[in-house]
Amino acid sequence: MPETPGPDAASRARVAVIGGSGFYEFLEDPRDLTVLTPYGDPSAPIAIGEVAGVPVAFLPRHGKAHEYPPHKINYRANIWALRSVGVRQVLAPCAVGGLQPTIPPGSVVVPDQLVDRTQSRAQTFMDVGAVHLPFADPYCPTLRAALTTAGPDVRDGGTMVVIEGPRFSTRAESRNYASAGWDLINMTGQPEASLARELGLCYAALALVTDSDAGVDVGEGVDQASVFATFAEHIAGLKQILQSAIKALPDAPCSCSDWLADVTLPFELP
Repeated sequence: MPETPGPDAASRARVAVIGGSGFYEFLEDPRDLTVLTPYGDPSAPIAIGEVAGVPVAFLPRHGKAHEYPPHKINYRANIWALRSVGVRQVLAPCAVGGLQPTIPPGSVVVPDQLVDRTQSRAQTFMDVGAVHLPFADPYCPTLRAALTTAGPDVRDGGTMVVIEGPRFSTRAESRNYASAGWDLINMTGQPEASLARELGLCYAALALVTDSDAGVDVGEGVDQASVFATFAEHIAGLKQILQSAIKALPDAPCSCSDWLADVTLPFELP
């Protein structure tokens, strides 16, 4: 039976991975923890186990059976639940489309910038008051450094545009994003990133390019089956990168939570 996290060490983890169902075997001896939040239920119970001796929490953002589409994920509950079990560093592998010919399918990218084109999602924990998140650099530099040095072919840097979904882009939309100079397109990276920063968590995305979206090549489009197949083909490599990065993560916090010292939050941090 799932357990509610308590004060014991086995119920806590400093590092979290938010990903897909293929990452369940990523953890050694996982146990499921049911976490209650003021924002409802997270996508699934949090699994806590070890990776190379490091306690790690895993949360499938789409649910255990991939039951939540991108625009229906309870991002606030997910991030709140992770902090509740002690998480301070979040690694977020995700599938993305490539918008530039220089980033073909199979590429692994650690983006350094984000563009939000979502429409209907709860974007913040700040439901009252005047608290404004500094977000010029949306990803943690410490986590990004650990990821970019975790494999020989990991690309450092790129702009990821996050769209509402669940449909893929039209060719005109895709070409427009590419012409803006953006590199990657995704449906889940926001508000996940800004919510993590609001709670003082370090956060970085690890993007696997599964397709060339709709506008890079006139003769190609994108479909769900090919995206899932390409992600499954490269998941072992993503796990190796994450394992190496987790080993390299420092225990000491970086500056991602420093902004909280200058504000009065309208809630108590979990």
